[in-house]
Amino acid sequence: MDITAKIAEELGIRKNQAQAAIQLIDEGNTIPFIARYRKEATGALNDEILRNLFDRLTYLRNLEEKKEQVIASIEEQGKLTEELRKQIEEAQTLVVVDDLYRPYRPKRRTRATIAKEKGLEPLANVISLQMIKTPILEEAAKYINEEKEVHTAEEALEGAKDIIAEHISDEADYRIRIRDLTVKHGRIVSTAKDPEAESVYEMYYDFDEPIAKMAGHRTLALNRGEAEKILTVKVEVPEEQIIPYLQKKVITKDNAITRPVLEAVIEDSYKRLIAPAIEREIRSDLTEKAEEGAIKVFGKNLEQLLMQPPIAGQVVLGWDPAFRTGCKLAVVDPTGKVLDTTVIYPTAPQNKVEEAKVVLKKLISKYHITLISLGNGTASRESEQIIVDLLKEIPVKVQYIIVNEAGASVYSASKLATEEFPNFDVGQRSATSMARRLQDPLAELVKIDPKSIGVGQYQHDMNQKKLSEALGGVVEDCVNKVGVDLNTASVSLLEYISGISKVIAKNIVAYREENGKFASRSQLLKVAKLGPKAY
Repeated sequence: MDITAKIAEELGIRKNQAQAAIQLIDEGNTIPFIARYRKEATGALNDEILRNLFDRLTYLRNLEEKKEQVIASIEEQGKLTEELRKQIEEAQTLVVVDDLYRPYRPKRRTRATIAKEKGLEPLANVISLQMIKTPILEEAAKYINEEKEVHTAEEALEGAKDIIAEHISDEADYRIRIRDLTVKHGRIVSTAKDPEAESVYEMYYDFDEPIAKMAGHRTLALNRGEAEKILTVKVEVPEEQIIPYLQKKVITKDNAITRPVLEAVIEDSYKRLIAPAIEREIRSDLTEKAEEGAIKVFGKNLEQLLMQPPIAGQVVLGWDPAFRTGCKLAVVDPTGKVLDTTVIYPTAPQNKVEEAKVVLKKLISKYHITLISLGNGTASRESEQIIVDLLKEIPVKVQYIIVNEAGASVYSASKLATEEFPNFDVGQRSATSMARRLQDPLAELVKIDPKSIGVGQYQHDMNQKKLSEALGGVVEDCVNKVGVDLNTASVSLLEYISGISKVIAKNIVAYREENGKFASRSQLLKVAKLGPKAY
C-alpha cells in the first residue's frame, strides 16, 4: 500500500504535501512546530490537517505491520496461497486482516479442536461435501472409538458439527457480510435491570435505536449505565436475513440427509460463535467513534478556555469560596506576584459578614484592588451576594467576575504548586490560581493536567491515553499560537513550546533567575542542553 498516496487522497491534499509532512514527523518534529515553522515545506497545512495526517499515518503503519506479521505466521504454517496473500495485502482495515487470519490463528482448546483430537474431522468433511447417501448416524457410527472417548454415534456427530460450526465461523467473507448486515439493519436495545429504580438513565430504560443512527453521547451513556449495572444493553440483529444468507452459502446441494444437520450447525455457529463476536466488535467500534467525537469536543472546549483574552494591568483579588473552612483570599499584582493572603468567614456556619467586609475594605484600600475573581464552586452564590453588597458600600470602582475553578483543587495540591508556593497552604494556592486565571488564563491553566480542567461529560470513561494525547496537543497548539514571554514564563508553560523539554524549560528558568532577564533570543544558546537544533 502506498501510504503517502492514500493519506493524500483521504485528506484532499497533494501527495508532495503529505510526503513532506510525514518526513518532518519522522524526524521528530511536533505538530505545532510543523504547522508554524515549516509551512513552506508542507504547503501551509494547518495543525488540524496535520493531526489527522498523523493519526492516519499511525493507523496505516500499524495495518501494514499487522499484515506482515499475519503473512509470516500463515507462511510458517505452510498454508499461504497467492490468493490469500493478495486478499491480506489489499485489506483496508485491521478488522478485515483479523477476519482473514482467524482460521490460521493458533487457537485455545475449543469444542472443535477437542473433536479434531478425537479424529472426527473426516466425518465433518463428509457431511460438508453433502454427497452422503447412508443415514447420518450410520455414517457417524464408523467413528466410535472408546480409546478416544467417542462412545456413541450421536457423540461422533456432535463433534463433527462442532468442527463445521467453527469452520463457518472462521470464514472471513461470511463475517464481513454478517457484520455489514448487522450494522445496516441491527438495533441497539437497552432495558432497566430494575424498571422501578430512579436513576439518571431513565430515558434508556426502554431504548431502541438503529445502529447506523446511534449518536456518540448515547453510546457513552449506555456504556456507563451498563457498567453501573443499571442497564442491560444488547444488539438486536436481523437473523431473518443472516441465517438464510449462511444457508445459501453453506448448503450447496439438495441432500435430505445432510440438510437438517447443516441447518442446525449454521444456527449454532451463528448464535454461539459469530453473533457474540460481531456484537463485541460493533459495540467496540461504536464506543471508539463516540470517544473520538467526544475527545474532539473536549479539545474545542479546552481551546476556548485556554484562549480567553487575558485581563492585564489590574490588581486582582482571588476569592476561593467555601462554607465551613472559610473563603480564601489572595491579592495578586499585575505581574502575577502574590502581595497578600488571608481567610474570611462570611458564609455559614460562622456568618461573620461584617468582619469579612472590614478585611475586604482594608485590602482594597491598601493594594488598590480593581477586580475580584470569584471561583464558581461551593458557596459561590453566597459569596457573590456579599461582594455585591460590599461594592455598594465603597467609594472606589471595583468589578467582579466569576471564573471557572475546575482543576484548582488538583493544582493547589500538586507538586508544581508546592514548588511555586512552598509556604502557602492549599487554600492560599487555590485563591492565587483564581486571580491568575483572569490575568493570564493560558499561563495559569497549563499548570493543570488538562483532564482535570473539566472540559466535558464522560471524560473519565474515555481511553485515557488518547484523551491525554489529544488534550496535550490542544495545549501545545494554543501555547505555540500565542507564544510566551521568555522573561516571565513558568516551567510548565515553557515545556509546551516546540523543541523544549521539561529539563530545558527548567534550565531556562534557572538561567533567567541567575543572570536576569533575556535581552535577546540568541541568549538561549547559553542555556544548558539547549542546542542549535532546538533553538
